[in-house]
Amino acid sequence: MRHFLLFFLVVSLTASARASGTVRVVAKDPSGTPVADAVAYVLAIDAPAPVRPPADPVAIIQKDQEFLPYVTAVVVGTRVSFPNKDTVQHHVYSVSPAKKFEIPLYIGESSATILFDHPGPVTLGCNIHDWMVAYIYVLATPYFAKTGTDGAADITGLPPGRYRLELWHPRLAAKVGREITIEGTADSTQVVSVTLRPDRRIRRAPDSEGLGYK
Repeated sequence: MRHFLLFFLVVSLTASARASGTVRVVAKDPSGTPVADAVAYVLAIDAPAPVRPPADPVAIIQKDQEFLPYVTAVVVGTRVSFPNKDTVQHHVYSVSPAKKFEIPLYIGESSATILFDHPGPVTLGCNIHDWMVAYIYVLATPYFAKTGTDGAADITGLPPGRYRLELWHPRLAAKVGREITIEGTADSTQVVSVTLRPDRRIRRAPDSEGLGYK
């Protein structure tokens, strides 16, 4: 009987340790329009969660003289590559406090991969093409997701506990956050209202023949 109780206790503890929940974050502006490209993440309040950067670099592609994707979320310690799929040269750089770097003019697969070793937002640009702008948000938590065109993002694998839910977006007017609690395997939905600043990105002008863009 004692062996059975011990076995039952071990199984129960193992199941409890593996229990995890999901938080669906839905980001909308004050008019109710879904907000895409927002990074939703949670920070463990009671015990920091370790981050494990991927073994391979994350790629941000340059194609049609744009960065793809527009927003990329990574954890601290991630390396990022910047393959150039265009037929013109690009010069990638950042002067953001979280990561300052530059990759001089090149075409094709750059041999350089950049290590993002500090949390925070990083703005990417190209010294040749002023309209090329993208963002990397570096996180010190493994629990995050990016909203799609429907404004929704699912943060999965959350152990029970208390968390601080926050959102980041390149045009976010004010910091957004709230405390949430994960209980067992229960899922929850958090609708978050965000106010965005006007989009100030430089737009490419059509060429003189109207066949494309400069």
